[in-house]
Amino acid sequence: MSKDDIVTVANFDELISMIEAARTRAWQAVNSELVALYWNVGKWLSARLEVADWGSKVVENAAIYLAEKRPDIGNFTKRTLYRMVEFYKTYKDDEIVTPLVTQITWTNHLVILLRAKSPDERRFYIEKCAAEHCSKRNLERLFDSSFYERHRIGEAAPASALVVQPVRSAVPDVYSLEFLDLPERHREATLRDAIVSHLRDFILELGKDFTFVGKEYPVKVGKSDFNIDLVFFNRALRCFFAFELKTRKFRPADIGQIDFYLEALDRDVRKPDENPSVGVILCTDKDDSVVEYALSRSMSPTMVASYQLALPNKEILQNRLRQITELVMEENQVTELPCSDEDEEKEESSK
Repeated sequence: MSKDDIVTVANFDELISMIEAARTRAWQAVNSELVALYWNVGKWLSARLEVADWGSKVVENAAIYLAEKRPDIGNFTKRTLYRMVEFYKTYKDDEIVTPLVTQITWTNHLVILLRAKSPDERRFYIEKCAAEHCSKRNLERLFDSSFYERHRIGEAAPASALVVQPVRSAVPDVYSLEFLDLPERHREATLRDAIVSHLRDFILELGKDFTFVGKEYPVKVGKSDFNIDLVFFNRALRCFFAFELKTRKFRPADIGQIDFYLEALDRDVRKPDENPSVGVILCTDKDDSVVEYALSRSMSPTMVASYQLALPNKEILQNRLRQITELVMEENQVTELPCSDEDEEKEESSK
């Protein structure tokens, strides 16, 4: 192939990129218009359902009318029209979600409306779909793996004092790795290799801002060589994430190892404009009290998470999240201490 041929091929590749980018923008524009239409249809029907003159059968009558007069304009059945009403009523007063509704597909909206159990859960999945352009398959897998519950629990899990809230939000309390198809008994090397072999699914667990840096990532300290199990970089948080894999329960001694690796990354790999590296110890089980004690003196932003090789029990996670929410509400509740008789006398005299 001549030099001119190589230049021509490069130009053709650029042309393909231009076409694909334009098609993506066109699809996004069409989807945005379609969802906006369903929103406006739901708004129109909702207004008439609240007027007595129209009656409760306005949706059924609208479906019949559209089917008779314009059968060519789409599948506006009684069921789909009620979905549009539900869609509008669910989000019309949510100032955070309303600007995002046209950024995700109607199919994903239907999945969220059907499966999410609370306003916060709906908002969580809408924001994730808008940010990461989840397919229906990926979204359903997130629901199946209790992704919302795992992340909310992770935000309240023990972490070193240097872990800021955006980092907490990026690491769930439990990783669901059922897609690895590993036996219950396995070695750390097997786990590491399986994650790399299923990197696309693992990054779905992490989030789209994570990019893979390396397996058994080498760091040299003095004359000694060391290897970090897995290293990722988060583009939004602008920092490295070092994963240490343990096919056993968490031990306090694990903290020293990850602290050492983070120090090596920050001294020799991290660039001046990047944030301090974050450590994640991924183990089969952990005691949160032991984790809290172990991390209380840690000088590095480190978290401990567990992983499961089967889909987690959603009911157990929901109960745990409910307990955490109730505990946080109790801690944040403002209570007034009763005044002593002496305090009351002072208060009266001051008046």
